[in-house]
Amino acid sequence: MKKPQNIRVVEYDRIGGVEVLELREHPVPEPGDGQVLVEVIAAGINHIEAFIRAGREPEVRTPFPRRQGSDFAGIVVAIGPGVAGFRPGADVVGHVSAGAHATHVLVAADALVAKPKALAWEVAGSLYLAGVCALDTLDELRIGVGDTLVVSAAAGGVGSIETQLAKRAGATVIGTCGERNFDYLRQLGIKPVLYGPGIADRIRAVAPGGVTAFIDNFGQDGRALADELGVPSARYRSSEDRRQRELAALDDDPEARERSTRQLARIVTLAAEHAITVLISGFYPLDDIRGAFDDLEKLHARGKIVLGTRPVSPFRVLKARDVADARA
Repeated sequence: MKKPQNIRVVEYDRIGGVEVLELREHPVPEPGDGQVLVEVIAAGINHIEAFIRAGREPEVRTPFPRRQGSDFAGIVVAIGPGVAGFRPGADVVGHVSAGAHATHVLVAADALVAKPKALAWEVAGSLYLAGVCALDTLDELRIGVGDTLVVSAAAGGVGSIETQLAKRAGATVIGTCGERNFDYLRQLGIKPVLYGPGIADRIRAVAPGGVTAFIDNFGQDGRALADELGVPSARYRSSEDRRQRELAALDDDPEARERSTRQLARIVTLAAEHAITVLISGFYPLDDIRGAFDDLEKLHARGKIVLGTRPVSPFRVLKARDVADARA
C-alpha cells in the first residue's frame, strides 16, 4: 500500500451538535513502536460518540480538538518497529478510543485482528463497540438454554446482536420495538413485542413460563418493567450498565485494550461464520459525517449506520425507513 501525503480526519473544537463536526487534513502520521497505520475503508458510528460530543459524558476530558470513532476496518499501510503479525496490504478490523472517523488511523497493533475475506467491509467496520458490548452483557448474564430473555430496542445495533447471541445460546428471546421492526426481528427468530402501555401483558402473552433476564437498551422505565415481570435484579442490565461498558471499551489502557481485542476477535469470527447477521441500514461517505449522525440521532435505525471512505457513488440513497417515516 502506498502511504498518502495527507490524511482526512473528523474533528471538533467545542461541545455541540453535528454542526461542530469538521473534516480536516493533516500530515500523514508515522507509526511508532508497536503501531500500525491503517487506511480506513469503513467505520461504524455509535450513540456514545454523539453523547461525548454533546457534553453528556463529563468524565471525558480529552483536550480540543477532539476526534471520534472507535470501530473500523481497513488495510495496513505501514508498520512501526516491533510489530509482528501484520504486513502492509493486510486487511484488518480494529478499534481505537477515538479517531476512526478518518481516511487513515494510527493504531496499536494489539488493537487489530485479521479481517476474514468472507466478511463485508461495511459489516467489519461496524462490529467493535456494539459487538463487544453485546458479548460482555451476554457473558455477564450467562444466558443459555432455559432462559427467556427480553431485550428492549431489539432492532438497534447493540440490541440486534444481543438477541442473536442469546438465540444462538439456546434462549427464547423477546424483542421490544416499534411495529415497523416486527418483520426484521421475526427474520432473526426473535418474538417481537410492541412498546407502550400494556407491554408487560403483551410480554407475558408470548412468555407464559415467565421471563428470566432483561436487557434494557431503551432507557425508559426498564427496571420497573423488569420488576413487574419478576426478573431477579442480578439478571437485569440497564442502559446505564450499557453506557459504562461502552466507556470501558473506549479505554486505551493496554490491559483493557488487549481484553477488548479478544472480544473483537470473537465477534468477527461469529459474523464471518454467519452466526450473527449485522444489518447495515445506512451507508454514508465520510464527507457526510453530519448526515450520518443526524440519521443515527433520529433513533429510527435498524442495525448499524456506517461511514465509507471509498463510496462507489457520492449520491445519497433514499432508504425505505425514510419513506415509511414520511408516510407516518
